[in-house]
Amino acid sequence: MTTTACDAPGPALIGGMNRRQQIVRLLLRYRHSGIFSGLQLDGELPRLEKAPAAGDPDQFVADLEALGTTFVKLGQVLSTRPDMIPPDYVAVLARMQEQVAPIPVEQVRAVIEEELGAPVGKLFAAFDPEPLGCASIAQVHRAVLHDGREVAIKVQKPEVAAQLRSDLAVLRSFASAADHLTRVGRRVRFSDWLDEFAKTLHMELDYEAEAVNLARFGRHLAPYPELWVPQPLWDLCGRRVLTMQLAHGVRVDAIPPVRRTEQSMLPLAAALVRGYLDQIFVHGEIHADPHPGNLRVTPDGRLAIFDLGMVAHVPPRLRERLLKVLFAAVDGRGEEVADEIIGISTRLEDYDEERYLRETGQMIARYAANGTLSEGHVVLEIVRIATASDLRTPPELSLLGKALLNLEGVCQQLAPELDTRSVVESQLQHVMRARLRKSLSAANLASEAMELQQLLRTGPRRMSDILGLMAENRLQVKVTGLEESRLMENIQKVANRIAAGLITAALLLSSVLLMRVPARFTLLGYPALAMLLFLLGVGIGLGLILSALLFDHHTRARAREERGHR
Repeated sequence: MTTTACDAPGPALIGGMNRRQQIVRLLLRYRHSGIFSGLQLDGELPRLEKAPAAGDPDQFVADLEALGTTFVKLGQVLSTRPDMIPPDYVAVLARMQEQVAPIPVEQVRAVIEEELGAPVGKLFAAFDPEPLGCASIAQVHRAVLHDGREVAIKVQKPEVAAQLRSDLAVLRSFASAADHLTRVGRRVRFSDWLDEFAKTLHMELDYEAEAVNLARFGRHLAPYPELWVPQPLWDLCGRRVLTMQLAHGVRVDAIPPVRRTEQSMLPLAAALVRGYLDQIFVHGEIHADPHPGNLRVTPDGRLAIFDLGMVAHVPPRLRERLLKVLFAAVDGRGEEVADEIIGISTRLEDYDEERYLRETGQMIARYAANGTLSEGHVVLEIVRIATASDLRTPPELSLLGKALLNLEGVCQQLAPELDTRSVVESQLQHVMRARLRKSLSAANLASEAMELQQLLRTGPRRMSDILGLMAENRLQVKVTGLEESRLMENIQKVANRIAAGLITAALLLSSVLLMRVPARFTLLGYPALAMLLFLLGVGIGLGLILSALLFDHHTRARAREERGHR
């Protein structure tokens, strides 16, 4: 890709504007593209002297790169949200890679010496000033230790953290406004989504945490000899510097044909899928970015995996529900998929369950019948359908879809002949058997026995308490959540209208009775007080009629819209 704004700003988009104006310009340029569909922020945004021309998906990627590090990462995360952006933008963003101009090696040396507390010449026997790679956040250099081992040094660029914090503060103000003022904001909850994005960025900026990820992934993938995770050198790591074993080899998208004739890449691709599914469903960690730039085929025939800064952790209960979703999907059980997704999601005010169940069932049926959709596409399509039906899914579901989609893309480049679907199905069965064996372990059985013992000890006493309350007619059942439901809202509207109608009738009746009472002050020949009460009653009555007509009109319009969706 092209150079990002942190190194070479794009004049077409940025010009001499401040940061907020740059973001406003981006929103305005793509407000009709479907990316920010439903935001309708034109009235709330500052005016620009010249309206920006509309852009296409490729121009959108270029504009994000021109805005710098934060927006490059934002584009990568947006590629996991087909519910927020159109498919053609998803496709372009999914291919988005960070290739930026390097910073001077003097700045790299300064960061290393500041983090590790010693000159580069003392820390390493040799240090290559030419970078192996350069991204918006970090730059990687090759070095040699005093014992002759080759290492890769990942160094965070200066001022990156400060720029990210500043950009996130501006984005939070836009997200908060969208959540309060727009329907799509209330449905997607941009503030919550941005908070998750900020957490991911902060984790990626902590290279000590990435070193821990490398060590942990290395242990978890040890059962797969085809896979190798370069390990960190702890004495040479800091928050902004990560030193790890150097992975020699070729990218999976640049393997020469001669190498393929010498070594089949099928075992590597199958091991990668199996290892990542274990990592997700056994160990509860999602590395959502296994793209070709993070994978190398080494000279000894293994697949090296690195760049593990963006790792999301999945709680055990959610992990189990996601596993059930994938199992039901590959088996073609659309209703079970829909039920599991509903169980882990949040139903919004306008949630359309009939539409969600119908569209999810149809999509899973297509997937099971002809296999035209991959597992990653299926998961992301589930997210899109849920959001369109006003069902807010957990962010881990989108990350799972993104990880599976990236894995499928890597496997297609590594071994096009691999039947990814059959590998996924067999590995999911292996994961289920492993979970079953784990549930039958001595420690787990002991825990279950303790819970059963607790139930047997306390159960009779609690049953006696319940029966005693029933005998004394003191048993009470409290139903929570009803006060927040649409039923209570509609009952309140009916009550308000009845009260307004009674007040209107009382005012009119009082005015008629006062018409016959002599008064010093008159209005149009009638007692002034009587006329005021009459006019007030007429005003309230007309307002009540107008409100009812508008409500009926909106109800009919919504019904027509729902029929159109069906």
